[in-house]
Amino acid sequence: MTIEAVVNPRRDPVPVGQHVHKVGYANRLMKKKRCKRRINKRSEAKVPMALQELYMSCREVFKGPGTVPLPDDVERLCHILGRSTLLSTTDAAALKTMKPEDVGLSSELPFFKTKNAVNGTQRVTTTTIYKCDEFSLCLFFLPATAVIPLHNHPGMTVFSKLLLGTMHIKSYDWVSPPSAEEPVQPSHVRLARLVMDSVFTAPCNTSVLYPTTGGNIHQFTASTPCAVLDVLGPPYAKEDGRDCSYYKDFPYDAFSDGEKELTEEGAVLDGWKRLRRQRIQRWIG
Repeated sequence: MTIEAVVNPRRDPVPVGQHVHKVGYANRLMKKKRCKRRINKRSEAKVPMALQELYMSCREVFKGPGTVPLPDDVERLCHILGRSTLLSTTDAAALKTMKPEDVGLSSELPFFKTKNAVNGTQRVTTTTIYKCDEFSLCLFFLPATAVIPLHNHPGMTVFSKLLLGTMHIKSYDWVSPPSAEEPVQPSHVRLARLVMDSVFTAPCNTSVLYPTTGGNIHQFTASTPCAVLDVLGPPYAKEDGRDCSYYKDFPYDAFSDGEKELTEEGAVLDGWKRLRRQRIQRWIG
């Protein structure tokens, strides 16, 4: 909305014999006009080019539920966010990366200046930049020590970009993904393969997960105050079967006879875990 300061012309007649300070009146009128220009200038908020490019690209890349972006489209979004899947980590760091300022953030904000963790459970907050049936752009804010528990992204492709802070990310994929006819039951335990267990500090590469690969079940733990930009396609929608489920990981032998088994390739399952679905009432404040 454009706010204008309208200046009406002076219509009241000047009383006879009364002195009029013409210069002063002109100055007041000029000040009002300058104020009008300043107000208009402030009200014309421009969307950062990187965010606009991301939005326009998402409109073309995401085709709706039941689809996965093509490799070239994944590369396109990664390039905008600041990671190329075709380059090494060292080379990718030299690419133009999406900055906190592109979404209205700064490391100088008080939230990111807090170094010491506050006692008690830390609430995660979130804000949605844009959402439609095909994709959504969301920001998550995690205070130091805050945790987003293990959760899944059914039928979704997700790009996660750490904009500020240091964060530990752990992710899994199902060894045998459940079918649509056989969803994971709350008390059911399934075998999962560890995909990632690393610490990241911004600026860093963008992580990408897919419906059945790339670490579709992941957990975020903030070492310092963090901001994460998530691009989800399609977004969560309980009515369409894309509800978010939470999990607890256990050692592989916690629900077995303790004997180690072999994969098809003959590797010992040391890095595998069993995940049990659990109920979490609330983790976002």
